Amino acid sequence: MKILTIQSLEFSRSRTWLFAALFVVGNIMLPAMVHTIPGGGPAWLPIYFFTLIGAYIFGWRVGLLTAVLSPLASCALTGMPAAAVLPAIMIKSTLLAMAAAITARRLGKASLIGIALVIIAYQTVGSLIEWGITRDLPIVLKNVTMAWPGMLFQLIAGWAVIKFMTRR
Repeated sequence: MKILTIQSLEFSRSRTWLFAALFVVGNIMLPAMVHTIPGGGPAWLPIYFFTLIGAYIFGWRVGLLTAVLSPLASCALTGMPAAAVLPAIMIKSTLLAMAAAITARRLGKASLIGIALVIIAYQTVGSLIEWGITRDLPIVLKNVTMAWPGMLFQLIAGWAVIKFMTRR
């Protein structure tokens, strides 16, 4: 029995907004929990987790809504992420949503290699853009180096959740 299929929901469908809202809530709650661990946010990258899942399963529209609304809502409600880092997070989150949606559309299934490529793509391009904005390569490299547990978590847990939600 298939629970969900990889699809691309339209903005005009209420399911698009419902799923985006659920993923935004997840992207607020998971970071709030992870931030109880010192350095947890930068290491575990929790604000990206549900963006990956939403975009991979439901397409770029759900992914984009989740990518943009999650950091803004989380910042407004919890103060995390800090307003100073919102541009970099929103850029990386948007890149993640687009890369995940495109990859899922092309592969049509949960793929560990596909998700790995998504993570490498959004982190690489996002870090280059962040470097262009900040002009501080050591900080950008430190952020990427510190974030390897989060990238590994996105890869393994993201793949497992997507695989589970789209199983047959």
